[in-house]
Amino acid sequence: MARRARLAAALVMAVTLAGCSSGSDFPEPGFSSRAPVPDGALPRGVTYKEFTRKLDGRAVSHVQMLAIRPDAEVRAGAVHGSSLAHAETVREMASAAGAVAAVNASYFDISTGKNYGGYDGDPLGLYTEGGRLLSEATNGRTALLLGTRDGRLDARIDEVTTEGQVISDDGARGELDGINRVAGRVLGCGGVGGDRLAVTEEPMEEPYGGLCTDVDELVAFTEEWGDRTPPGPAGSMEAVLDGDGRVVDLRKPAGGRVPAKGSTLYATGGSVDWLESHARRGDRIKRSVQMNDMVGLPVGGPVETAVGGRYRLLKEGESALGAAASTPRKAPRTLAGITEDGALLLVTIDGRNPGVDAGATLAEAAELMASLGAQDAIGLDGGGSTSMVVLGELRNNPRETPGKVIERPVANALALFPR
Repeated sequence: MARRARLAAALVMAVTLAGCSSGSDFPEPGFSSRAPVPDGALPRGVTYKEFTRKLDGRAVSHVQMLAIRPDAEVRAGAVHGSSLAHAETVREMASAAGAVAAVNASYFDISTGKNYGGYDGDPLGLYTEGGRLLSEATNGRTALLLGTRDGRLDARIDEVTTEGQVISDDGARGELDGINRVAGRVLGCGGVGGDRLAVTEEPMEEPYGGLCTDVDELVAFTEEWGDRTPPGPAGSMEAVLDGDGRVVDLRKPAGGRVPAKGSTLYATGGSVDWLESHARRGDRIKRSVQMNDMVGLPVGGPVETAVGGRYRLLKEGESALGAAASTPRKAPRTLAGITEDGALLLVTIDGRNPGVDAGATLAEAAELMASLGAQDAIGLDGGGSTSMVVLGELRNNPRETPGKVIERPVANALALFPR
């Protein structure tokens, strides 16, 4: 039975990739019609399709899909806005970066969240852009990994952890808790070194969707964060580093400008002692972060882009949701999948428009990705964040709530750049 399902999925994928001409199938009332993407408008190896599906067998949802062959004449990568600290729409980011298409990517510290920390562009979990690690993993969660091998797209989905440290001139090593986030608060948990659940103050045992805290943290800020690091609490300390990692300034409390082409190390609680002892002006401090798989081995292969998600939908063609498969909530979804031949699928599902777009449960999203030929699939940020932009035009109808279409500013995007 499973073999027949996989064969059927492969057949659907073959038809899809052959016939993704980009014609629009949106006749339903209440959905804004858009002109089809012209044939040949996208780079070779990239196809775009819009279609409808009754994902639960009853209610219709509109689906938008980009399929990128491994030999496509594009580079698939991540992009953020003018700074990591502030959100922008997918369309704004795609336009500024010169991308031909893009979808939203990371979960982020959204300003409407109950645990909002003041920086609405801060990506939650693993985020690597252009080979630079800009946000540590929510350890144990699934991530989409993209690179280039022999001139071809190399796409993988894996559970990833990060392990960071700093090494001073005198050989002393310190644990690096995070990168480009407010020190002391770990939204989504999954951090290292003494994280506690904010509600109960019990030690964290596994990642979950709430807030963890850690009073003793060392966090690195890079120039991608923005102009200034957050104002620090009493007793905090920050080392300002130039592009070579040399300490050019020390400030108490922490908080201030990030030097161009430089970085800072921001300490709270007990981590201040390490900075005071090993970060003197003129000293060089090396920062090292290793990405590991779930058995503790370094993640192999090229990783130019990494984006953390929350749920793995498929693994080797089968549902990987476990207990989450029974979650009944329907919502707009942004999904990424990888086919048996290595093609990358970027898919959005519209929702929150009764009678026109129902959205999808996690189980329905997994079934859709399997039907499109994906062997592995991951759910990225969804809900009001779900956005698909092709050739500068918003192709889906994002909604915060039932009603008006609104483009939500988000942390970052997965984008396609012409080679």
